[in-house]
Amino acid sequence: MAVAQAPAGLRGSPWLSFAVRRLGRFAISLWVLITTAFLMIQLIPGDPVRAALGLTAPVELVNARRAALGLDDPLWLQYVHYLGGLVTGDFGTSMTSGQPVSEVIGDRLPATLELALPAFVVVIAIAIPLGLLFAVLTRGGRRRGGELAFTSTTVLLAAIPEFLLAVALVAFFSVQLGWFPVAGNADASSFVLPVIALALGPASVLARIVRVETLSLLGNDFIRTARAKRLPARLVYLRHALPNALTATLTMGGLMLTGMVAGTVLVENVFAWPGLGSTIAQSILQKDYPLVQGIVLVYGIGVLLVNLTVDVLLAVLDPRSTIREN
Repeated sequence: MAVAQAPAGLRGSPWLSFAVRRLGRFAISLWVLITTAFLMIQLIPGDPVRAALGLTAPVELVNARRAALGLDDPLWLQYVHYLGGLVTGDFGTSMTSGQPVSEVIGDRLPATLELALPAFVVVIAIAIPLGLLFAVLTRGGRRRGGELAFTSTTVLLAAIPEFLLAVALVAFFSVQLGWFPVAGNADASSFVLPVIALALGPASVLARIVRVETLSLLGNDFIRTARAKRLPARLVYLRHALPNALTATLTMGGLMLTGMVAGTVLVENVFAWPGLGSTIAQSILQKDYPLVQGIVLVYGIGVLLVNLTVDVLLAVLDPRSTIREN
């Protein structure tokens, strides 16, 4: 009996091997994430239902809620039901509101993305030109004062936590000057301060990385060859230096995007932003563990998807160092 074989063009293909490796890592990481999120309720000391409903809640209500959540079933059966629910989009039921967790996440996730994605665009729009500019201005040890000012400023801005920067922005621009709303997302002006609070630190870090990567490339042979051809300086920097510096920039940019999504937890609470960040903080205080479990799972899946996307983009930009790894 003949056995079906992969086409000859695919056998031994580095791209196929790369796809199998990356998807395998993604699947394993996803399983670990799901299992950890499932065990979250199981590892909480005491009775999570009693903790959520309070010590004065009637025993009948606690037992009924435990039965509704399936917490009286054996652990393996709870895990099977949990996996089955995830396949159908069922993340469980909120203990406090009684709403399906998937509905709560669906209502709040767009607000978080509306904050995180513009902040990421601002980071890229500021960091790459700024890092390239200061690499050109300070190459070869020139403009020591400018280099010191750039390094000191970016280090300082990167060291300020997002929530502390958010509080300072609110105190100055909203309370004292009255230029922007203190909280909420009523109009376009409501986005300005939260986006700045999220983007300023990561933009400072990324600008330093772009500068360092660009400086390391400006002395390479291909840059000297481009200059020997008497190409305009802007073409040398934009067409030859910048694309080669973007590999490390892209890696750090992906990590920063995931960090910015997590950073929305604090920033959203400062600005009373109706997203997942403020929701998870409230659900932790209310001991609404199924809701916490669902939001943690969404954040984790977002991190895994961003990392997978970055790996694919790196393979496209620099396939020699990525798809041929052992």
